[in-house]
Amino acid sequence: MSESPVVPEGSGFAEGRKNGEVEKEKEGRFPRGIWIRLLAYLVVGHVLAGFLYLLFEVGAK
Repeated sequence: MSESPVVPEGSGFAEGRKNGEVEKEKEGRFPRGIWIRLLAYLVVGHVLAGFLYLLFEVGAK
């Protein structure tokens, strides 16, 4: 179990990861879809909060 697995050189897994550039490039980054969803939730959340605030302000008068 202490031995590391050997990947054949001709396999698709070994290609593109020779220098570890692909893994380092995506390390610590979130997918683009998560950023878009987060931005949409923040905008919609603030619009909803503003509407509720306005609703209560108008209702209190």
